[in-house]
Amino acid sequence: MRVVSLVPSLTEAVALTRPEVLVGATDWCTHPVGLDVTRVGGSKYPDLDRVLALRPDLVLLNEEENRRADADALVTAGVPVRVTFPRTVPEALTELAELAGALGATTEPDWLVAARRAWATLPEPGTLRRAVVPVWRRPWVVLGSRTFAGDVLRRLGVANLYADHAERYPRPDLAELRAHPPELVVLPDEPYRFTADDGRESFPGVPCALVSGRHLTWYGPSLAEAPALLAAQLAQAG
Repeated sequence: MRVVSLVPSLTEAVALTRPEVLVGATDWCTHPVGLDVTRVGGSKYPDLDRVLALRPDLVLLNEEENRRADADALVTAGVPVRVTFPRTVPEALTELAELAGALGATTEPDWLVAARRAWATLPEPGTLRRAVVPVWRRPWVVLGSRTFAGDVLRRLGVANLYADHAERYPRPDLAELRAHPPELVVLPDEPYRFTADDGRESFPGVPCALVSGRHLTWYGPSLAEAPALLAAQLAQAG
């Protein structure tokens, strides 16, 4: 089997499950560190000629991260594709188990077993903190409805103020974000790299939590570490 992954979290999942089948990944596939496979460009604009040159038996995509046009082009070229789109932690765990099976794994990999355990033993949150979760600025973009990251935060005691918005990624201006001050602002370091000096100054007087974007948005081996790491980062909001 020869697999090309156009989704960073799935690249990590394949590399830690059946590394010998992974032959290509995007430039943004940073984990596991030191991954040595052919790079095929970005997630949004992969070099499809390079993908096809790798003669893949399967290409992994995500409905949100990759373009439908690229998926269609691969199918037209006769390449099997697998498209994921989890919106909750349970959906992610199910899709990852199905992927492991599709890769020929006869048992669930250790990282997936650990991820199931980490989320299953997470205590039910008490009072939820109302939060805004920017994922970009210039313009401001925040988490909206039916997002995987929103479900992750809810399970950690954080209620996304835009969870009922009609859009999955609304673009409110800063004045709107400040009009109804949240109890917390969650600032991940990807896709936009928010830092202590870039982001929190826009929300004076509101506690801000700087969190790992990989653990907030990736569905893969990082799910095993995510509950403990994110909970600790949220607790340090200031």
